[in-house]
Amino acid sequence: MCKGLTYLSVTCLERAKELKARFGSMLQKHDWTHASSKAGKNSATLDECLRWRESFERLLSNKHGLCAFTAFLVSEFSEENVAFYVACEDYRKIRVAAKLPAQARSIYDEFIGCDAPREVNIDHETRDITKANLQAPSASCFDLAQHKIYTLMEKDCYPRFLRSPAYRDLASQLAAGGGAKQARPGKKA
Repeated sequence: MCKGLTYLSVTCLERAKELKARFGSMLQKHDWTHASSKAGKNSATLDECLRWRESFERLLSNKHGLCAFTAFLVSEFSEENVAFYVACEDYRKIRVAAKLPAQARSIYDEFIGCDAPREVNIDHETRDITKANLQAPSASCFDLAQHKIYTLMEKDCYPRFLRSPAYRDLASQLAAGGGAKQARPGKKA
């Protein structure tokens, strides 16, 4: 083992191995056409890919866009931001109130708490407010923290994603490889 790796925590090394296993092929090459096809039955169309430039919300609301953006963040070692955002979206959809406390604690422990394995970068005040919200978990208890992370990604990661060679290569691949065809009418990606 590399001498420098012996100083990393076991949790960190396990997380790195997990990410390598999950996203290894995407990290080695920027062929997200294949990666985005795993998000659903079809790969992204050129039109979809170009529409991601219109807004960050449009990118995140498209399953192929979310997959490509996540792969980009993995390549930058900051995938915890989008993972937290998605976890909050899933949490908000929970309809059984009895499930909220356990899921809220799980999200907090994974992304916000002290020494969280996938800690997101939020200010101390937001962290304290979110922790206080866990006393009576509701569907909106992560709203402030999620908004902070959304804004961080929108202002920082999203512009870098759009300027990245990987995004430009994906658009070029779709344009050259017949990705210019339109999505089927009535189908929403």
